[in-house]
Amino acid sequence: MEPLGLVVHGKAEPFSEALRSLVNNPRYSDVCFVVGQERQEVFAHRCLLACRCNFFQRLLGTEPGPGVPSPVVLSTVPTEAFLAVLEFLYTNSVKLHRHSVAVTFGLGPLQERCVAFIEAHSQEALRSQGFLELSAAALLPLLRSDKLCVDEAELVRAARSWARVGAAVLERPVAEVAAPVVKELRLALLAPAELSALEEQNRQEPLIPAEQIVEAWKCHALRRGDEARGAPCRRRRGTLPREHHRFLDLSFK
Repeated sequence: MEPLGLVVHGKAEPFSEALRSLVNNPRYSDVCFVVGQERQEVFAHRCLLACRCNFFQRLLGTEPGPGVPSPVVLSTVPTEAFLAVLEFLYTNSVKLHRHSVAVTFGLGPLQERCVAFIEAHSQEALRSQGFLELSAAALLPLLRSDKLCVDEAELVRAARSWARVGAAVLERPVAEVAAPVVKELRLALLAPAELSALEEQNRQEPLIPAEQIVEAWKCHALRRGDEARGAPCRRRRGTLPREHHRFLDLSFK
């Protein structure tokens, strides 16, 4: 048996700071991104991105041809959020705030931390420009969360604003843009007057499938939550109390 070798661990902080200095640094960079509506150039290093993230591995999988490679255009990604993702990939750490939690490129640990950040700062996050720029895939885990510190009525309004922005950008109907995410709205938590107002607004500007509103009315009519479905009647951390909630039999978990 060969003798065990000595493993030497250097200090993590100088290593992390050295890599942080390469974030958006054109020196030795071999890939350029054009990011956001302002089309800001962001410089990076192909090998590091590809080995750290499957998204970039697929995006940058082909070898660049001779000459200067063409920039990679990411016009729908907020610049500040993209830089935050790069910092996490380079250093395995990043300071999150409301402008930098919009995009995670499938990075599980970063996505979990972003969701937790938004759960703790729900009011501020929902009113930010970054929220309006979320993809449907990024919005889904938020709307599925029990820990959002926001009432359902405000969450419905935020979802409508998000869908309006997406509809304008994509030139598609609001209801079509909203379809992948609105099923996670817990309409049964709304009081009858709120649900009636939402139904009327929905006639004028379709957002939520009529069948989903009907299901919410059923919860009111039966005066109990449907435990088979669970989530549509389950309260979130920020749900404001309403008279009919005592009939749901589903407390916050």
